[in-house]
Amino acid sequence: MADGEDVHGLKGVLVMFQSCLDSKEEILMDPYLEGWKGLVRFLNTMGPIFSFISKDAVAKIQIMETFRGSEQQENYISLQAMVNYELTNGLVDLKQPGTYPTSGCRTILRLHRALRWLHLFLEGLRTSSPSSKTSTLCTDSYNASLANYHPWIIRKAATMAFYALPTRDAFLENMKVGTTEAAIEMLGEALPSISRVYDITEDLFTQHKLLDLP
Repeated sequence: MADGEDVHGLKGVLVMFQSCLDSKEEILMDPYLEGWKGLVRFLNTMGPIFSFISKDAVAKIQIMETFRGSEQQENYISLQAMVNYELTNGLVDLKQPGTYPTSGCRTILRLHRALRWLHLFLEGLRTSSPSSKTSTLCTDSYNASLANYHPWIIRKAATMAFYALPTRDAFLENMKVGTTEAAIEMLGEALPSISRVYDITEDLFTQHKLLDLP
């Protein structure tokens, strides 16, 4: 990231997701986690509205960084290596949470679901009209993704909180890339990388029947 660039902006975050994929299209864990840390910083600049997402994401990032700092760190160098290692060694809680130690597969699945919501929301910001309500964009994105995994009380609280979101232009300006037009252009260039990371993860977890981990 260039000197003087605001670390809270999304440009550097999206660059990290662009660097997630290696030549074999395997998802490298370190840039993936760095991208997520940047997303958390960005969400936090919007106030406490997204705290129910960002706090959970921080906890999941810390778990994965612990794996990356352990003696088994090479087995967590990529998502593909992690899935192979944990399944081969019976470390994944396929039936009930709590019967196994915390697994990387289950932890990444939670981040994966949240990434879907963020991608849908940012794509909505990019393609919507200037008069569009961010509360509607965010609610629609949430209902199409994370809401499916949250209890009713959380869904209700989240939907109510979204009504306090800033305007579409305020969101785009907070990306710290200049004009709203520049922010829209940047999203158009970078969001396909997040989409690709999501799709590869989705296919990997589908292949190994990991999408419904408890």
